[in-house]
Amino acid sequence: MMYFPQEEQDLSLLNSVSRELPVLIAGPTASGKSALALELAARDGRRVINADALQVYSAWRLLSARPSEAEEAAAPHLLYGHIGRDADYSVGHWLRELAALLAGPVVIVGGTGLYFMALTEGLAEIPPVPAEVRAEADLLRQDDLAAMIAGLDPETAARTDLQNPARVQRAWEVLRTTGRGLAAWQAGTGAPLLPPARAEALVLRPGPDWLNARIDRRFDQMMAAGALEEARAQLPFWQAERPWARAIGAPELIAHLQGQTGLEEAVEAAKLASRQYAKRQRTWMRSRMKDWRSIEPG
Repeated sequence: MMYFPQEEQDLSLLNSVSRELPVLIAGPTASGKSALALELAARDGRRVINADALQVYSAWRLLSARPSEAEEAAAPHLLYGHIGRDADYSVGHWLRELAALLAGPVVIVGGTGLYFMALTEGLAEIPPVPAEVRAEADLLRQDDLAAMIAGLDPETAARTDLQNPARVQRAWEVLRTTGRGLAAWQAGTGAPLLPPARAEALVLRPGPDWLNARIDRRFDQMMAAGALEEARAQLPFWQAERPWARAIGAPELIAHLQGQTGLEEAVEAAKLASRQYAKRQRTWMRSRMKDWRSIEPG
């Protein structure tokens, strides 16, 4: 299922995008990134490579808005749905997998800004977080996120999206493990895998009203396509603190399946969570992707 058909793509935009350079497409959820990537893949024979931290998990196709089977058949799609629930996966894993895929024409598309920053600005080589520190962090995040934020060093806190619990937890874990703030580790970052000068970097910047309407419409389409059944299949394995469980809409549908809310309430809560997530994405991309070419869909 293609949620937003190719007719919505602006042909003048397609014609203005490089046919030779790797193309990067960032944007908030439901902004039309995947449709644009598929058009470029068809035009140039590119492979489509995922840059979304939730779309790597095999557990979710609908709720992570992964490309459909038909879309995946239309062009090679890589790094989608290839990670199991219990596997550790980070931006470092993604970057190492991506390095082997950059030979040949590619379009790299997703909504995880951290992946794009690691690709174009470099990634600090930070020691792995021990399991016991991760378990401690999981509990603290659930019980007292404010204390976790307060425990960050000032430089890291100033550079972290404090509205994003996953980013806060990562920063806390690094400081707890190494005694050194994440910002200090990042200051020693090596050369990037793909500097901006060697790629065409696009960021979709839709207006909030236009985007919110698409988010609501898309979630209705997800539900019609079986999103509740997808969530039901994961119910026996549900661990809310795990990275794979953070697909937008999944906690709300799981809450319904656990008898905590009605279905209509769960759907409305999922739409609200999606709109709030998109707002955070827009804010982050506006701050960190100032030099990327802006596209205003809609």
